[in-house]
Amino acid sequence: MTTIDHRIDHRIEHWIDGAPAAGVSDLTLPVYDPASGTQIASVRMATASDVDAAVASAAKAFEVWSNTAVSKRSAVLFRFRELLAAGVDELARLVSREHGKVVSDAAGEIARGLEVVEFACGVPQLLKGEYSDEAATGVDVYSFRQPLGVVAGITPFNFPVMVPLWMAPIAIATGNAFVLKPSERDPSASLFLADLWKRAGLPDGVFNVVQGDRTAVDALLTHPDVAAVSFVGSTPIARYIHATATEHRKRVQALGGAKNHAVVLRDADLDQVAAHLAAAAFGAAGERCMAISVAVVEDAVADDLVAALAREARAVKVAPGDEPGADMGPVITRAAVDRIEAIVSEAERDGARVVVDGRGFTVPGHEEGFFVGPTVLDGVARSLRAYEEEIFGPVVAVVRVSGLAEAIQVVNANPYGNGTAIFTSSGEAARTFTREVSVGMVGVNVPIPVPVASHSFGGWKDSLFGENHIYGPDGVHFYTRGKVVTQRWPRQAAATYHFAGDAES
Repeated sequence: MTTIDHRIDHRIEHWIDGAPAAGVSDLTLPVYDPASGTQIASVRMATASDVDAAVASAAKAFEVWSNTAVSKRSAVLFRFRELLAAGVDELARLVSREHGKVVSDAAGEIARGLEVVEFACGVPQLLKGEYSDEAATGVDVYSFRQPLGVVAGITPFNFPVMVPLWMAPIAIATGNAFVLKPSERDPSASLFLADLWKRAGLPDGVFNVVQGDRTAVDALLTHPDVAAVSFVGSTPIARYIHATATEHRKRVQALGGAKNHAVVLRDADLDQVAAHLAAAAFGAAGERCMAISVAVVEDAVADDLVAALAREARAVKVAPGDEPGADMGPVITRAAVDRIEAIVSEAERDGARVVVDGRGFTVPGHEEGFFVGPTVLDGVARSLRAYEEEIFGPVVAVVRVSGLAEAIQVVNANPYGNGTAIFTSSGEAARTFTREVSVGMVGVNVPIPVPVASHSFGGWKDSLFGENHIYGPDGVHFYTRGKVVTQRWPRQAAATYHFAGDAES
């Protein structure tokens, strides 16, 4: 297995045509350990020429891979799944080192990625078409789906394993070749995955990695041999990805940002709700698109819920990700710390009450680390940046409402529509909520409603650009296109048929 060297002079490279590749440029960016704030490596930046090389390798590999028997493709997926499962601990520690999330969180993201790999292992079932016998006299009609060609995935820092696994296994299983552009902030997981694909028997060139920044992204978006682009990240970038790739006649799925609300009604179990909200808001330091960042609480129980949530927040153990018992690690960069703290300070200045304050948080022995403590804001007006923007940090804002109807209005007025949840004992209230909210993923007494792999993940409104959600049935549809064949085989008058057992004349 590829060993990731984290000496400061180590350069993390690309992966092209089945092997590590230095590329043509010596330009690099630093890779940090967020818990200590120190540089641990550097990552090479791809040029347009490097992207050309990766796409050329993928295009050549596609010619063979797309014509490989579906059962053989599935066998590679099964071997990849076993190798990934065996490497969870090593990969989780690698993610924790570069991202900062606690090892258990990192292992959790790998487990969710494994679900998609397992779904992709069933590709023979997923690609079955339809057949209509004798649609007209002597005419049969059948349909099937074919791969697109070279497809690209542009993935974020917050899930360096899970999000690539939302894309690549389904793209590869359906016969495409894949080029991954991971985040430059935590790039090593991409090479770990590339090595696993190699060991699983995937032909060289079917999975490639180009490290880099906007130069690499733009090269993929405009490359004439890239047929489709998948993206997960912020809404402004998702909008740009969708517009640029669409202009260049590519199929696009671009998942953007979120402002996920949890509605808490008076009949909910508040202690249980507070524990769920704390996990959903502070897990992975709030750096996930399904984090609960707004608690929309019925007035009658708001004071009690805020008190319970404050207790949960103060009990969170913040420490380096590899420390035993740690609940939450640092955020990704010093710039992220500064932005989060500025948003909290603005909210306090404009009337919100800081119930639990995570500003200026330090961990003994890691004073230069990028830490922000769990933060609870109460009385947050919807005009504040703390409500309007995706903070991507361990901050939950409490908004008080009169009841269910107003809560639904609050959720629906928000420009994002990624995920939401309701906590209640009332089936009637839950049913009303799930039917009336304009959000793509809804949890009922479930704080982070990420669908299992046999469904698809995706939001509405400014949280999704494009028609298809990611993974699941939508993923299969996105990475393939349908073809319908109408056929007639005219009877040949001079035809002579011989059947086994017929006597020779």
